[in-house]
Formats: sequence, structure tokens, C-alpha cells
Amino acid sequence: MKEIIFYTRPQCRLCTEAQTILQLVQEDVPVVIHERNINDRDEWTEQYGLMIPVIEYDNEIIQYGVIDYPTLIKKLQ
Repeated sequence: MKEIIFYTRPQCRLCTEAQTILQLVQEDVPVVIHERNINDRDEWTEQYGLMIPVIEYDNEIIQYGVIDYPTLIKKLQ
């Protein structure tokens, strides 16, 4: 099964939208989502603070900012 890391933070409108899209993706592609709050670690805040939401797959950022379903599906298939 594929695994992705979803970097997010509380009170982030784009993160909430991305979470909805990720739920739709899970209906079509078997994927495990590991959600990480960037506020939990300083290095995550430094690395992703201006980019969130960030979706990482296979140690590569596949989308950040405005997340869209077609791009995610294409990269995960």
C-alpha cells in the first residue's frame, strides 16, 4: 500500500481543503496518510511553513499549496 505524508497545521484553510481531497483520493487509490502538524517540530516549520499544505510521496514533494485531485491521482497511480 502506498503511503503519503501530509504536512499541515491548525487553522489552515488550504489544509482543510487538502484533507477533503485526500479523502477522495483514498476512495480511488489505496493509500495510507500520515498527517504531521508542522508546529510539532521546528525543522518542519522551517521547511514547510510557507508551503503548507504539503504532500510528500516516496520522499518527494508531489504537491503543496493548492492541492488538486487530478494531480494527486496521476502521481499516485
